[in-house]
Amino acid sequence: MSLRDRQLRQLLQWMILGTRGGANRAQIIKAIREEPRNANQLASLIEVDYRTIRHHLDVLEKNELITSMGEQYGKMYFLSSELEENFSVFEEIWNKIGKKLKSESKE
Repeated sequence: MSLRDRQLRQLLQWMILGTRGGANRAQIIKAIREEPRNANQLASLIEVDYRTIRHHLDVLEKNELITSMGEQYGKMYFLSSELEENFSVFEEIWNKIGKKLKSESKE
């Protein structure tokens, strides 16, 4: 595993498993991978407040996991080329969080 692959894995683990809101960020990544979307579309799809979505988008973009095109309300979000190329790392981490969420919902 290259240094950059290891860094991406660590970043994704921290962004999804290690911080509050990680499940929302993971859902945003999954939704954007299906098709590019704007913040309003993501808020409706994930059923999270618009401002919360904007916060998560800013965090994901700052950490270069997503990119954007356009301005203001027409701004569309896409996966970064690095995340797209290494999506299997995200899926592995998402599978961990999915199990965690299922076990928490049973309690």
